[in-house]
Amino acid sequence: MFKKILTIGLVSLGLSSCDWVDYDPLESYTITADVYFNTAADYQAAVIGAYDPLQWMNAQHIMMEIASDNTVSGGESATDVIAFQEIDMMTHYPENDQLTNLWKFMYEGVNRCNYLEENKDKIEFEGKEQLYAEVYFLRAYYYFDLVRLFGGVPLFTENRLSADDSGSLQRSTATEVYAQVEKDLQAAIAGLPNVAASNQNGRANKIAAQALLGKVYLYQEKFAEAAAMFENVIGTRNLVSDYGSQFVREGENGPESIFEVQHSDQSVWWDWGFNPQGTEGNFGIIHMGPRAYSGPLFSSGWSFNLPTQGLYDSYEAGDSRRDATILNMEEWIADTGASYTAAYKDTGFFNLKYIPRAGYSETGATELNYLNNWRIIRYADVLLMAAEANARGGIDESKAQGYLNQVRRRAFDDTDHDVTMTGSALVDAIWLERNLELALEGHRFFDLVRTGKAASTIDGFQTGKNELFPIPQQEVDISGLAQNPGY
Repeated sequence: MFKKILTIGLVSLGLSSCDWVDYDPLESYTITADVYFNTAADYQAAVIGAYDPLQWMNAQHIMMEIASDNTVSGGESATDVIAFQEIDMMTHYPENDQLTNLWKFMYEGVNRCNYLEENKDKIEFEGKEQLYAEVYFLRAYYYFDLVRLFGGVPLFTENRLSADDSGSLQRSTATEVYAQVEKDLQAAIAGLPNVAASNQNGRANKIAAQALLGKVYLYQEKFAEAAAMFENVIGTRNLVSDYGSQFVREGENGPESIFEVQHSDQSVWWDWGFNPQGTEGNFGIIHMGPRAYSGPLFSSGWSFNLPTQGLYDSYEAGDSRRDATILNMEEWIADTGASYTAAYKDTGFFNLKYIPRAGYSETGATELNYLNNWRIIRYADVLLMAAEANARGGIDESKAQGYLNQVRRRAFDDTDHDVTMTGSALVDAIWLERNLELALEGHRFFDLVRTGKAASTIDGFQTGKNELFPIPQQEVDISGLAQNPGY
């Protein structure tokens, strides 16, 4: 299993000389490239470090559901994690600490990739092209998240930020950022094998890069390019027969998985002061469990990200995905005698895909060491994106129906629910299916925004403002970055 093993070491190596954009950059690391990047092992270690920030971005998956119509904030009270409460009400501000952390973590990822780019020509070694293809995949991943969260952001690719860069950064346009993401993913595709290096779970491969590039094209409504890119992925993976099985431990990195962020409970992590950067565990999981839970199978949590009645009711009768996605606590209590304490905004529903499960964290501080992976791209997601690209691009409606119906046949275990509609009705059906299939996995807010459905779906959403999140205030203060409209 691919694991994060070098957090402390990489900091000392200078990969964090500027931990994020314009936040007190320092040049005080103790080991520099002058005495590093002298062996292939040095480069391999640095690449592992570039994957590391993927594990830190737990809040994004939670917030993108809270920001949508799928869930409410929850928690102990109206003041529990104010950042989540603000996003739930669409009243978030540039001082929102969870958004600021995401900005920091993503730019830390960019910086680590750029440190490798900065030292690319020091030595030659076997496997170098493939290694740098991973670097370009990761940098594209970080910039893609940045641009869809914040719009145009500072764009740099040749080297890390240094102290000399503080206060001098400017925002590139979203178009420029997307162009760089495309360029990096094309480079990644050219250099990556179909199977990840050493078969290590969690490392990028060609299929993951093609799927991500297709998604990047779809977000820009480049439908022909998206449809063509997804064709490279179609047929390389399979839908698992039991939908819910892919969200338990035994289903991780399975036949439907295209890219997952790996987590484990092997770090035995206790340090709340260096969390989530220190632990290999998934800190997001504890947020989504029922408070003061007593009963079988699950563990207690903090009751955030609570599914709504509307989401629960959106599933048709016979759709196996509903009860594999949402835990109906009232029914569970009736069946098992379990109990829990109702949370703020309690709905009686919980995220079953990412609920804390008994036995999934047994080391260190339990809350910090859950081993659940985040499923970032699944094959079902690719099928539905390919269906959308074909339908919206006027490319092949029959193919769009076929990809959509593959997903629906797994959900209903029959062909009676196949979709035969065309035109705009087909597109609407695909968009609905995306939420039924991918609910509570962090896609919903972005899908509503990019399809123009957010204002009519999300309470409090302001057109011209809430499509993007605010640039962190400290960035505005230090570099004078232009703030996004409405903030």
